[in-house]
Amino acid sequence: MNRWVERELSGWGRTPRVRNLTARAERMADVAAALADREGASLLAHGLGRSYGDAALNGAGRSLLMPRLDRLLAFEEDAAHPQTAWLTVEAGVSLKTILDLYAPRGWFLPVAPGTQFVTVGGAIANDVHGKNHAEAGSFGDHVRRVELLTAAGEVVVCDAETEPALFWATMGGLGLTGLILRCTLRLRRIASPFLEVESVRADDLDSFLALSDEATAYPHVAGWLDANPAGGRFGRGVVLRGRHAADAPHDADAPDAAPRLAALTDALKSGLKRGITDALGGPIEPPAGLLNPQTMRAFNAAYFHKAPAGLHHSRSHYLPFFFHLDAVGHWNRAYGAPGFLQYQMVVPAEADHRATRAVLAEVQRAGFTACLAVTKTLGEGAHGGLSFPGPGLTLALDFPNTGEDLRALLTRLDALVAEAGGRVYLAKDARLARADFRRMYPGWAAWKATRDAWDPAGVFQSDLGRRLGLCGED
Repeated sequence: MNRWVERELSGWGRTPRVRNLTARAERMADVAAALADREGASLLAHGLGRSYGDAALNGAGRSLLMPRLDRLLAFEEDAAHPQTAWLTVEAGVSLKTILDLYAPRGWFLPVAPGTQFVTVGGAIANDVHGKNHAEAGSFGDHVRRVELLTAAGEVVVCDAETEPALFWATMGGLGLTGLILRCTLRLRRIASPFLEVESVRADDLDSFLALSDEATAYPHVAGWLDANPAGGRFGRGVVLRGRHAADAPHDADAPDAAPRLAALTDALKSGLKRGITDALGGPIEPPAGLLNPQTMRAFNAAYFHKAPAGLHHSRSHYLPFFFHLDAVGHWNRAYGAPGFLQYQMVVPAEADHRATRAVLAEVQRAGFTACLAVTKTLGEGAHGGLSFPGPGLTLALDFPNTGEDLRALLTRLDALVAEAGGRVYLAKDARLARADFRRMYPGWAAWKATRDAWDPAGVFQSDLGRRLGLCGED
């Protein structure tokens, strides 16, 4: 293990930022050494930094950097279930590493979040979900076994039958139940790394929400929404649906992904630059805060009109379909030094989407521009405690960090979401109040009782955990 070194860490939103002592685990023995050598400070694992707020930050303690624990340990096809294989990996392995190796060989993750730059440990800790949650559930539904280093320094192997309370508390447990060392997770067989895709354009919010409610034969469904309050276009959008192709593509139909992604990156960069020029009236160099109401108005218009009117069918490699923003490296820096806040909520299904409409109306009334607005339909959430997914529509809104005025808006949104029986995604959060959290997550106390039984001294802590009363003193 590297020695403890002070570093600045932040989530993907780049706010807040903390400086604390960190060490990098190079081998599995380093994890136990960090636990023993923390000098009484609290400890938290830190992966690739894709939690948006403070869920993976421990400014009052120490952080153990895990991405170099990235060995793939075992692969086994399930003889009883030919469409399933089981992969055993160390916690620092990224989803990208798994997909790069196994997708060309006909195997894919059952659940893919919006970025592949996530460690397996982070995917478990946040119980991430994908565009197919209604069919496949969340990441934890496909984890067979987890190996944890507990606060007592013991390695515990748990699953749905052995220490099940600890196992399920770890799914979505934000890294507060112990240090995830290894796990065994499911892969599903695919015939092709390509997907059959259909897109449908909606001209207004009513049409967009109706499309979101439609039954479809496509398991992967997401929507893009124009949440710019200016110009009378608020609520138009595009619904994108996909399913893995049933046939392997011919060589001519399967170009290498790298040039495809390079072309997509160039198109996005040039499109944003054109958008800035159009919005501000002349050629300029993009400012540090690239994403603002003027540039996003131009970008939203271009994105909307790029989608063909009506129903359109195409074929796409999995990279741009699942991970289109990964093509633009460090896109979070486009918000400039203040960073950004993402507000992701889910509310129970309603015939008229009353709560979702109320949230969007409050954003519009307040005059804020969400630089990115994405929806997905979620199914039943199998896990209690702190796991986010639940049945209904989830809406994610990205806002440039403008300070207290934005935080006041988000607090008003919290009240609307809590009143509707919904919740916000803790993996994206940086400011939720403790009282609102407890209304949104009624299973928090049972989760905390399990967590405290394994860590009575509060060894594993985070800034989010302290803010919400999940670790340390209540």
